[in-house]
Amino acid sequence: MNRYPSWKYVIIAVSILLGLIYTLPNFFGESPAVQISPLRTTAKADTALLQRVEDALKQANLATTGMFLEEGGIKARFADTDVQIKARDTLQSVLGNGYMVALNLLPNSPQWLTSIGALPMYLGLDLRGGVHFMLQVDMKGATAKALDRFSADIRGSLREKKIPYSGLDKRGSQIIVKFRNSESRAQAESEIRKTYADLNVREDNVGSEFHLTATLKPEAHKLIQDSAVQQNITTLRNRVNELGVAEPIIQQAGADRVVVQLPGVQDTAKAKDILGRTATLEVRMVDEEHDLSAALRGQIPFGAELYTERGGGPLLVKKQVVLTGDRINDAQAGFDNNNQPAVHLNLDNNGARIFRQLTKDNVGKRMAILLIEKNQAEVITAPVIREEIGGGRVQISGRMTTEEARDVALLLRAGALAAPMDIIEERTVGPSLGADNIARGFNSTLYGFAAIAVFMTIYYVVFGFISVVALGVNLLLLIGLLSIMQATLTLPGMAAIALTIGMAIDANVLINERIRDELRAGMQPQAAINSGYERAFGTILDSNITTLIAGIALFAFGTGPVKGFAVVLCLGILTSIFSAVMVSRGIVNLVYGSRRKLDRIPIGQVWKPATEKR
Repeated sequence: MNRYPSWKYVIIAVSILLGLIYTLPNFFGESPAVQISPLRTTAKADTALLQRVEDALKQANLATTGMFLEEGGIKARFADTDVQIKARDTLQSVLGNGYMVALNLLPNSPQWLTSIGALPMYLGLDLRGGVHFMLQVDMKGATAKALDRFSADIRGSLREKKIPYSGLDKRGSQIIVKFRNSESRAQAESEIRKTYADLNVREDNVGSEFHLTATLKPEAHKLIQDSAVQQNITTLRNRVNELGVAEPIIQQAGADRVVVQLPGVQDTAKAKDILGRTATLEVRMVDEEHDLSAALRGQIPFGAELYTERGGGPLLVKKQVVLTGDRINDAQAGFDNNNQPAVHLNLDNNGARIFRQLTKDNVGKRMAILLIEKNQAEVITAPVIREEIGGGRVQISGRMTTEEARDVALLLRAGALAAPMDIIEERTVGPSLGADNIARGFNSTLYGFAAIAVFMTIYYVVFGFISVVALGVNLLLLIGLLSIMQATLTLPGMAAIALTIGMAIDANVLINERIRDELRAGMQPQAAINSGYERAFGTILDSNITTLIAGIALFAFGTGPVKGFAVVLCLGILTSIFSAVMVSRGIVNLVYGSRRKLDRIPIGQVWKPATEKR
């Protein structure tokens, strides 16, 4: 009657063991560290860089408690935060602007725990702090990019409709299209007004030329700026998701600023790298009409810029951008026909049309593909156009490494920024309530648990002690699950843990009282145990399901700390049901299930109503 099959005991034992393993990292703490990462993907973190870091720290008499090289960077541990900050400043001055030197916190967990993915929970901004960024959107850049798109689209529309024009220039916030006669201008004006509703168009006569001047409508200008901020926020969210950060705060602050808070984040260097990278592509034509040697002497012609082709020599490139990364639908890393790393792009309809026309009109000329990353432009490749290329599929290859091709594809695929963004403020946010508050929160949970344990043991004796053991297992499983999920623990989350303890013990109280009821009714102890657990299960399930529904609603409609509370609450409900019913009954069955003759059970005083005397 009160016996579990072996497989149930195995489930309980494995659950407790996994909970213990994944809870352990939270007790080892963290040590301050500095992380060094190359800013550009072409630079690598290697043993030479490791030696430079070691030498710089030795010269500054800054002792480390450990230093190791890993993929993408170098991490050095220190005894305290004072040495950590001094080391950061020293390394930044020695290594220069080519490397990112960021503060970090590294878990002190043993290597065998880390190797199986057992990592400590993150602590939120209100407990341990985190990383705070203030980014500013370049609104002029957003408008300029929009005008570039309109310029390219107008040029393509006029060619498609076979409307002759003598030139198209972008001057400040105006697009000026030049014609040789008024008939062509009238046709173009009709086409532009019909196709581009966001542009105001007016006619101008300059000497013998007929001009059309197109400007953005005020409402379109505001919409472009607002959508630039919103698109950048969406892109930043996609990039933060790559970091696996729980409960990030990404919100607009004012007209052109975005606040990014990453609570409990450990890898601050990776966060800054992902948020700060603005990898976009530009396709321009190589300027083969002017003298390159004169440009090398400083005489750069108007409308051109001097670059260095990757792995090659200097190159004169026209300023006019023919195609941008905004036209990219998808980007995947792969290999070209020579088995060299490459990035394969799929363009949208407009992009495919522009690229087809570009290659058709410039057969035999060189086309430069530029990668703009961290506000630095680099010519990846400058091939000669051999034939017209249609279909919207473009391949970029040019002395890339496999890792660089993968990184570039990821950034382009995650979504291009609608406008450049600069990190204007960066700080590590300290705990708002301090370490003392963390200790108080921990102690309140501990004291509450101890008080419940004393009460349950006194009131229900052995069965009360079994309930306390089940409650401890519940807390162990909950912390283990939060650690596995790498959730961020905040003050509301700590409140949810305290609430979970109360709900879990309530389930055990129901079970114990049911058993007492059956004993009062004269049922034998073995039958009373079985009936008590069976009858209490329905009540426990109903009450926890209603609370779970409320928790799911909080998670669905809440934000920030409310979501954190809801996550802990929902997980706590699941672990409560498991521990209160399965774990506690498993212990009871193990202790009393094998006893054939059981006259009484230590469950405290069973009060029976006095019989009436006649």
